[in-house]
Amino acid sequence: MKTNVLVLLALFVGIGAILHTIVPPILLGVKPDMMLSMMFLGILFFPKAKYVLILGLATGVISALTTSAPGGQISNMVEKPITAFIFFALLLIVPKNINTKWSAPVLVAIGTIVSGSVFLYMALNVVGLLPGSFLPMFVGVVLPAALLNVIFILVIYPITKNIFDRSRVQLA
Repeated sequence: MKTNVLVLLALFVGIGAILHTIVPPILLGVKPDMMLSMMFLGILFFPKAKYVLILGLATGVISALTTSAPGGQISNMVEKPITAFIFFALLLIVPKNINTKWSAPVLVAIGTIVSGSVFLYMALNVVGLLPGSFLPMFVGVVLPAALLNVIFILVIYPITKNIFDRSRVQLA
C-alpha cells in the first residue's frame, strides 16, 4: 500500500466525518450520509480491493461514532463495508470507455440506495423499529440522501480530479 494513497483516503474519511457530523437529521434522528460521498470518491480514485476494504471499515467505524440514528452504530459498521464492495463491483462492471464524469453520479445514486436499504434493514432488525417504517424512511431519508450525494459528486469529483491531475498524484 502506498503511503500517499493512505493519506489521501484518510483525508477523504476525515472530510466525510465532518460532513457526517454537521448534516442535520431529517427523520427520526436519521440523517443523509454525506460520508458515503467521500467513501465513493475514494473508491473512484483508488479502485483496489485493499483500499476499498480500508475505506469501508474506516467509514463504518467513524459513521458509527458520529451517528444519531437509533441502532446506527451496528448498522453503520455492517453497512459501510458491504456498500463499499458493492460500489467497487459496480465500478468494475462499468465499461472503461464510459466517461467517469457521467458514470460516477449514477454509481453514487445506486450506492446510496444500496447503503440506505442495508442500513434501514439493519436498524429495523437491531432496534426493532416499527415494521411499516421502512418505506417512509426510505422515501424520506434515503432518496433525498441519494439526490444530495449525486449533486455533491457532480460538483466535487471534477474539482478533485483536476487537483489530482495538476498535482500529478498517481492514481491507482
